[in-house]
Amino acid sequence: MKYIALVDCDSFFVSCERKLNPELNRLPVSVVSGERGCVIARSLEAKKLGVPMGIPLFQAIEKYPECMYIPANHYAYTKISKMVMAILKDFSPNVQIYSIDEAFVDFTGLTKLYKKNYYKLGIEIQKQVWEKVNIPVTIGISTSKTLAKLASDKAKNTSDRVALAGKQTRIELLKRTEIDEVWGIGRRIGAKLRGYGIRTAYDYTQRDDAWIQKRFGKNGLVTKAELLGTMISPISNEVELPKSISDSKSFLEFTSDINFLRNELSIHIHSCCKRLRKIDCKCSTIGVFVKTKDFRTYYEKAELKSPLDFEFDISKIAFEILDKIYDSSILYRSIGIVFENFNQNSNEQLTLFENNPKREKNEKLGKSLDKLEQKFGRNIVRTGFVNKDVPFKQGFLTSPQDI
Repeated sequence: MKYIALVDCDSFFVSCERKLNPELNRLPVSVVSGERGCVIARSLEAKKLGVPMGIPLFQAIEKYPECMYIPANHYAYTKISKMVMAILKDFSPNVQIYSIDEAFVDFTGLTKLYKKNYYKLGIEIQKQVWEKVNIPVTIGISTSKTLAKLASDKAKNTSDRVALAGKQTRIELLKRTEIDEVWGIGRRIGAKLRGYGIRTAYDYTQRDDAWIQKRFGKNGLVTKAELLGTMISPISNEVELPKSISDSKSFLEFTSDINFLRNELSIHIHSCCKRLRKIDCKCSTIGVFVKTKDFRTYYEKAELKSPLDFEFDISKIAFEILDKIYDSSILYRSIGIVFENFNQNSNEQLTLFENNPKREKNEKLGKSLDKLEQKFGRNIVRTGFVNKDVPFKQGFLTSPQDI
């Protein structure tokens, strides 16, 4: 029998902030998406105050002034996430990273290796992550991903935050789980199922296969099988290409300055290009979006003649898109970039009509940028742009604080 665990970092963004600043421990803390953003993570203390998820920052400050609000630092969160995942990979050879704060770990065979039962294995992982990274985790263990996820959700309400859904406890767990709490069902499908008299996960497993397939197709049958303990979706440690890569941030002040917008867009392009090179890919579609003061969004995209991953090449096209959607009479609150349709470099075919020497030079330059940031820190080098009003050669700019 195969067993897997879902390791879920508790209030991950808040836990990261507390790791970086221990003085935040035991204080009500909320992480916000930006200076004009909303709450995206809350500590237990903030939850007890009543701070809701998604509330705009200005409303949160007014209603819950005793809570501390910290702008999200996704760069730091990503580094800490890698530290957690490295511990899991040392523990088991088969780990599937599900998100920045969640991963499935294959426990099969580990009971003999570590001479511990599944529950104690969960406790051991929890101990190692806390001692080495100072991040608390909740762990659910079972024979399928869906059950492991349910066990993890229920473990959040236990003292040791580790729960095992085995043969004897699975039925009771299903009976205590509302149908819309099941992984992959959610509120919309859950409401539909309640219309059929299905209130719990156990009720769902009692329905006939033909009935489920007629109304919910193959995915509905997969969910039933996994709830019954059969692993339909095995753990895979192969890296899947994302459907899109995007980057955006709200401005401190509203603006209609085109040069300011170009500069912010350049920063986002660099961030996305770096992530592209990390997964050894190029993109074939780029999109630019701007959000106005009154939250209207304008978006335009372009298909590239050949896949790209270099800042200057993409910036030229992105600025042309920006010029199409820009209106000098409008105040903007944010700008962003979206990359789509990825091609792995290992599968790329060069054409006779491309400037291949220049392309190779740009690829080396892009990798050099990444190495500099890895050694000296994020944004140590920034890409510049051509100001239409002031003659300026496109090149690299060092941020003032680094001079």
